[in-house]
Amino acid sequence: MGLLTAALVCGGAAGAVVAAPAILAGVGFTSAGIAAGSYAAGMMSAAAVVNGGAVAAGGTVAVLQTAGVIGLPAAASAGVAGVGATVGWITAVLLI
Repeated sequence: MGLLTAALVCGGAAGAVVAAPAILAGVGFTSAGIAAGSYAAGMMSAAAVVNGGAVAAGGTVAVLQTAGVIGLPAAASAGVAGVGATVGWITAVLLI
């Protein structure tokens, strides 16, 4: 593995882990709850309609809201880092 590839893989992994909380907040999963009028609010509304007025515990909206409030657990951070590293590696392959 060349130096450029290593740099892109590490940068992709680190960048993804750092960016994940900002992305969650950007779509409306904030530490104060789901932001009104956001994409997350639309997801919550749709989930509530499907589930008869409530959001299912353990569902996508609930898990993303938990991550927005307390941050990503270690396993999720590892998964996000893996995706970022893969994107970095693919970028390196395309550049070389």
